[in-house]
Amino acid sequence: MSETTTPALQYRFDGPDDAPVLILGPSLGTTWHMWDRQIPELTKQWRVFRFDLPGHGGAPAYPGGSVSELAARLLATLDAVGVQRFGYAGCALGGAIGAELALRHPDRIASLALIAASPRFGTADEFRQRGVIVRTNGLDPIARTSPDRWFTAGFAAAQPAITEWAVQMVRTTDPGCYIAACEALASFDVRAELGRIGVPTLVLVGSDDQVTGPAEARTLVAGIPDARLAVVPSASHLVPVEQPAAVTDLLVRHFSTAWQPAYDSTTGQIAIPAAPAKPALAVAVPQQSGPVAEIAPAAVQPEALGRPDPYDAGLKVRREVLGDAHVDRALATADEFSGDFQEFITRYAWGEIWDRPGLDRRSRSCVTLTALVAGGHLDELAFHTRAALRNGLTPNEIKEVLLQAAVYCGVPAANSAFKVAQQIIREETTPEE
Repeated sequence: MSETTTPALQYRFDGPDDAPVLILGPSLGTTWHMWDRQIPELTKQWRVFRFDLPGHGGAPAYPGGSVSELAARLLATLDAVGVQRFGYAGCALGGAIGAELALRHPDRIASLALIAASPRFGTADEFRQRGVIVRTNGLDPIARTSPDRWFTAGFAAAQPAITEWAVQMVRTTDPGCYIAACEALASFDVRAELGRIGVPTLVLVGSDDQVTGPAEARTLVAGIPDARLAVVPSASHLVPVEQPAAVTDLLVRHFSTAWQPAYDSTTGQIAIPAAPAKPALAVAVPQQSGPVAEIAPAAVQPEALGRPDPYDAGLKVRREVLGDAHVDRALATADEFSGDFQEFITRYAWGEIWDRPGLDRRSRSCVTLTALVAGGHLDELAFHTRAALRNGLTPNEIKEVLLQAAVYCGVPAANSAFKVAQQIIREETTPEE
């Protein structure tokens, strides 16, 4: 791997050197070996490039905390090996990377396949909760339950060797990189931008996928202008592993027909070298996309003071720290009497203070927990204990904060705080069976 300012990804090539490049992107917790059974057929027509996510499959453990960062690392790796234009197929998180490439770098991607993917993967709370579990218990609880998410029950029972292989893939992943990838999925949301994906797109999903199922697939198809849906029967989330022949056939058909003849004199675009009938597509031009929704303006706007209104930034930080469910409840119960207060704390507590660069969120959680103990604010201590876990504090670190508070805020206050925090930590760090 080349030395660049952006950490390169671990990768491998298979297939003829002079064939067009087809990239296969992995799912969270897997390695490039999830695509092993597609390789013999795909390499008949393409030079297949596979990569591992950071900390997966023995790859260097440089955590990537956003999908855009992972896409940038992939492009840096491709630049280092001289690949400029390519087809791309990705599963789950790998699909999110493909959508990001199609949106931000349409000149690089010729054709796209999104497998077990979604424009938004569940809720941010779900993935941040998974990060809390891994930080507290390691990856073993996630590894043991992965087959339930990835495969149908019949396949898992009939293929114990593959099931155990899946468990071991997760167990050998770097925990910090897994948590960072969860954060990347938590913040990924391209629902408002799907109309700007301008390349032919195959959306492929297992009929029994309970993670990102047919409903999410149809959302992608409805939003992407040139998209087609393929539902693979008797398959769950890791459909390339569970139904390899069906997935291979669909990929071959899609990428064989989506790459059209080469040179367009009106645009000056040139296809990558390829065997007949498989050069690259015309480049899509991004179009301006509007926001999903707008926040009603406040009675007093900070723009009048010559600076941006911190409300939107505050709402984003508030959701990231406290979780969507908590913030949604607080905003839903706001009325004419309390609405101004909700706006006030979003704008000033979260947009002005929590969003300041002087302290990281771990430090701000430590300060906040101590202040709440001192004030005896146990209700707020409960949801800020959850927030502290999301911000990266471990239960042991929270314990040390409360012990410190016992010295300076008083033993009775700390005694009550320990009871609240103990209950929250049990709820948040106990893996679901």
